Amino acid sequence: MEDCIFCKIAKGEFNTEFIYEDSEVVVFKDINPIAPVHLLVVPKKHYSSLNDDIEPMLLSKLLLTVKKVTKQLGIDEYRTVINTGETAGQSVFHIHLHIVSSEKLGPIC
Repeated sequence: MEDCIFCKIAKGEFNTEFIYEDSEVVVFKDINPIAPVHLLVVPKKHYSSLNDDIEPMLLSKLLLTVKKVTKQLGIDEYRTVINTGETAGQSVFHIHLHIVSSEKLGPIC
């Protein structure tokens, strides 16, 4: 999607520091964190929400990325959130997972 902020971030159009990146997914800090650790896991391919027809392998990849990143960062306790729809709290209509933790990490987060 042409005007999607997360599509632009995933394409590297901004100077966003990625915590993790591979061919399908990027992870970066939330610009408005609600906890000491607040990361976003975003697929590079655009889907508006969980209600879209998303490939099961990509959904699996998103969750496995959460597991991989939290392990690499030494985060043992966290919440993973997917907001679907405006009234549910979705403000950017590009599917993404929030990783939220009260654990402190040091300079990376």
